[in-house]
Amino acid sequence: SARLKTFIKKEIKADAEKFGDERRTEIVERSEAKAFSETQLLTTEPVTIVLSEKGWMRSAKGHDVDPPSLQYKSGDGFKIAVRGKSNQMAVFLDSTGRAYTLAAHSLPSARGQGEPVSGRVNPPPSATFEGVVIGDDDRDILLASDAGYGFIAKMGDLVSKNKSGKAILKCSKNSKVLPACMVVDHGKDLIVAVSNEGRMLVFPIRDLSRLAKGKGNKIIGIPRARVAERVEFVAALAVLSPEDTLVVHAGRRHHNLKPSDLEHYRGERGRRGNKLPQGFRNVTRVEVLQKVEEKEKAE
Repeated sequence: SARLKTFIKKEIKADAEKFGDERRTEIVERSEAKAFSETQLLTTEPVTIVLSEKGWMRSAKGHDVDPPSLQYKSGDGFKIAVRGKSNQMAVFLDSTGRAYTLAAHSLPSARGQGEPVSGRVNPPPSATFEGVVIGDDDRDILLASDAGYGFIAKMGDLVSKNKSGKAILKCSKNSKVLPACMVVDHGKDLIVAVSNEGRMLVFPIRDLSRLAKGKGNKIIGIPRARVAERVEFVAALAVLSPEDTLVVHAGRRHHNLKPSDLEHYRGERGRRGNKLPQGFRNVTRVEVLQKVEEKEKAE
């Protein structure tokens, strides 16, 4: 029997050498299993986050929403709206420069009038909510004060689990926080800054520093004393692509500035800017008309 076993062993070895090949199935070491986060299990739907003048928030399904036409409480009105996805985080910025994070899918429906942001977070006494942004952690955001200073931050820099928020933007004496602007293309987008005296400056957004928090760099030149006395300050700020049209609103009047028109206002970061035409210097707000939107309106 010992001889038989030896014979069988030799035959198996010979067959293995003649007909055998390399191992075909790979041995892979997997990492430890982790539980899914709540946002990973959610369906990804387009949403529009709306913030009112009095700091009430709500979320509407889709991007084909006209926020100013929604119903608002007596004495309240539309302030700002941003477009994003239901599985992203929305960050609200208050008048002290603090940022507060809420999951977009958890916000009240736009079918009603929403609820105050202060009901979900703990802002400092008398703080008001000045803006909202939404996006993935690597999304670029423009943060600025009306003293004419600001910087580019990543969305991830603003996110915090703390109900008391996170200190992000430092404002100089008597200056106010401006609504944050979302950046689409850091390499090509432009910053538009308009002062309350009707001076406008346009320059590439890449000329502004990236910071996680702080005061930032000078965007448009306004003397510090004039800001402190509230004589001169930034009235409006926007980010647009080189192909977009800027609509300057001055009360009930508005003035469209196409890309070729904006060339007159191009300059180096920190300059004073050029004056807008007479009748459009008392700027109440600016609006960006993207190239696609322009075609739709023309049709």
